[in-house]
Amino acid sequence: MPKALLSVSDKQGLAAFARGLQRLQYELYATGSTLKAIQDAAIDAHAVSDLTGFPEMMDGRIKTLHPGVHAGILARRDKPEHMESLKRHGLHEIDLVCCNLYPFVETVAREGVTFEEAIEQIDVGGPAMIRAAAKNHESVVVVVRPERYAEVLAALSEGTVDLAMRRRLAAEAFAHTSAYDSWIAAYMRGPETDGFPPEISFAGLLTQQLKYGENEHQKAAFYRFGPNPGGLGGAVQLQGKELGFNNIQDASAAYQLVRDFKQPAAAIVKHMNPCGLAVAEDIAKAYRAAYECDKVSAFGGIVAVNRPLDRSTAEQIVQIVTHVVIAPEVLDEVKDVVARRKSMIVLAAEPPRAGLLDYDVRSVPGGFLVQEWDRMGFDRSTVSVVSKRPPTEGEWEQLGYAWTAVKHVKSNAIVLFKDGAAVGVGAGQMSRVEAVQIAVRRAGDRARGSVMASDAFFPFPDGLEEGIRAGVTAAIQPGGSLKDAEVIAAADAAGIAMVMTGRRHFRH
Repeated sequence: MPKALLSVSDKQGLAAFARGLQRLQYELYATGSTLKAIQDAAIDAHAVSDLTGFPEMMDGRIKTLHPGVHAGILARRDKPEHMESLKRHGLHEIDLVCCNLYPFVETVAREGVTFEEAIEQIDVGGPAMIRAAAKNHESVVVVVRPERYAEVLAALSEGTVDLAMRRRLAAEAFAHTSAYDSWIAAYMRGPETDGFPPEISFAGLLTQQLKYGENEHQKAAFYRFGPNPGGLGGAVQLQGKELGFNNIQDASAAYQLVRDFKQPAAAIVKHMNPCGLAVAEDIAKAYRAAYECDKVSAFGGIVAVNRPLDRSTAEQIVQIVTHVVIAPEVLDEVKDVVARRKSMIVLAAEPPRAGLLDYDVRSVPGGFLVQEWDRMGFDRSTVSVVSKRPPTEGEWEQLGYAWTAVKHVKSNAIVLFKDGAAVGVGAGQMSRVEAVQIAVRRAGDRARGSVMASDAFFPFPDGLEEGIRAGVTAAIQPGGSLKDAEVIAAADAAGIAMVMTGRRHFRH
């Protein structure tokens, strides 16, 4: 009679799976709470101690770490000496292992969890069993996910558990333990650790298979960090067509932009760059001002707001084609409004939780880059006035908005801001002066009386002079160029204010 060992933290579907195995004439063994759940469902099962000859001990820390378990899993059926060893020591073959691990991630994600509580959720025996079964997958079926139960039962019943299936289940098992260990390592390392570890891995849970990637010929999928990470990983789609790779990237850019503002803010993003941004006393006014920045580019854009999406704002959004709308909450009063554009994706996304894997990660051929997120905001007390004329109070306010906005624009980046709204954006140019020219051209007459932000220093006065000719009255930039003196002189000659932050905001 074949034997199955079950030891699961996630009891979803357990009773049905155990009953299915029993119908297939499997003899069932189980640990602790798994055994109780099976027996409560009126299914015959043995305690794992019947295999080991030892009781569970040390508060359940020692259950399966015993030759009675691991010899039965690891014994190669094609090696007579392995089978003889089992027989000589009175041990039994184990043909199927069903195991998933203690809820470590769910535990450390809760507020107020102590270090001791977290440590007790580090599974030791479970990963050992999973890895043993996955290593010996030619002889042992290993199952780690409840959604595989029906598939495994059907294949066992039909006799179609071939090597390809066994290998696929083994790969899933190793991925399960690898992800688990990634979370434990991140927790033990802690968010405040200086520097980066010699080895790092990231654990993602598959959220959805995407129709394709950036282009139709590229396969893609979306993974989230942990069970409920907030942000895009925890977003709830309320209506619209299937989310795409580009939708998610653009929604992320818009979402991060508006979250940097305390005031009600609205942003419109195209191809990862804002083409509209404004702050106002409410998001309806903010959206209107953001739309006015670049009406042409706003068509087919991504809209984000940092307040609940209300009816007044939604009525404006649906006037043009908009691919995605993302807000921290979508009020019931807007559902009939957004439904007028049935294909428009509407997302509700809470703030992201400060996670253990909270990094900006970008892949390159043969590796990946890891950095902290750029969370540097505007702090008036840390910037230096370098021009003869200091900014007026009104200019200071607009400079703060512009500096916050420019870090979300692809380098080389220029943003013109006026009356709480971006009026011109120059993004992703190889030449900074061309970025200014684009921002000025888009702003038109609105450039007069605006302020200008540059994500990095002006290498020459020409970029600043383009803004001055358009009517810019104040500028903010990091400084640090060999030509700083000439740039400052150009500002003074025009009578505009200039401040330097000493920090840049490159975004590649």
